[in-house]
Amino acid sequence: MKILANDGIHPRGKEKLEAAGFTVVTDKVEQDQLAEAINEEGYTGVLVRSATKLRKDTIDACPNLRFIGRGGVGMDNIDVEYARSRGIEVFNTPASSSLSVAELVMAQLFTLSRHLHDSNRQMPVNGLSEFKVLKKKYGKGQELRGKTLGIIGFGRIGRTLASYALGCGMSVKAYDLYPSDEPVEVHLSGHGMVQVKPPMSGLDELLGESDYISLHVPKQDGGKAVLGEEELDKCKDGVILVNTARGGSIDEDALLAALNSGKVSAAALDVFENEPTPREDLLKHAKLSLTPHIGAATSEAQARIGLELATKIMEITEKVND
Repeated sequence: MKILANDGIHPRGKEKLEAAGFTVVTDKVEQDQLAEAINEEGYTGVLVRSATKLRKDTIDACPNLRFIGRGGVGMDNIDVEYARSRGIEVFNTPASSSLSVAELVMAQLFTLSRHLHDSNRQMPVNGLSEFKVLKKKYGKGQELRGKTLGIIGFGRIGRTLASYALGCGMSVKAYDLYPSDEPVEVHLSGHGMVQVKPPMSGLDELLGESDYISLHVPKQDGGKAVLGEEELDKCKDGVILVNTARGGSIDEDALLAALNSGKVSAAALDVFENEPTPREDLLKHAKLSLTPHIGAATSEAQARIGLELATKIMEITEKVND
């Protein structure tokens, strides 16, 4: 079986597949040439991340395609239900990147609380001439301990984030369309593990009582942002926001207005509405800490993703052979 890993695959996953007799090709094929390449090269499986799209027209054009694997969580770049209706297996790796995304959120919470994002911009430019001015400007940070983190979307990533936040002494409020009373595991290195049940709350309650809010859900049905102008108005004054979920989960116009008014004191974005060409006013805003969609981009997460993809492909093949 020949597999196209069009957005790459970690060497450990590639090695596992090749040891099982698969041929894995990692040469990048451009979107407009994808269907032709799949057919001409005889690929029966395609692995993607977020860059490559597999829509109905491509699926229709590739009758020998047996599976599509997404390295990561969201599958909005794949017409999943249509592919499955054609007998194509579609799967992702929802558990592999949770730690990496949660750690990026924690990094941004610390960064925004101590103004590191703006300080790191200004020190190389003005640190020699305005050291005392900058010291005064950035000397009014706040601690995370004792603050409340609201987590919108309490799946694997949200629960992992809660574990980190609880370990830092934060209180956690969680909102999910499908609430669960399953406890969160907080790991204490060298001291075992404790279980904590963060309270599930309504969205309005979470917005009104959280000092920090982290989103882990896509847009709502119909393309509406989870946090728009109406929702931001319900937040505490000076709230800090983090979005590592999907571009558009926070309405970007409403966010800029709230940043400029001071309703939102700062925000971190790893995802953007117009990736890979985010709007310039976002990129240059002093109250935003920005990363280029790197939530799952750690060597550990990519290794786990590669191995999970390999395992699922081997399971699919064994099921077909049986």
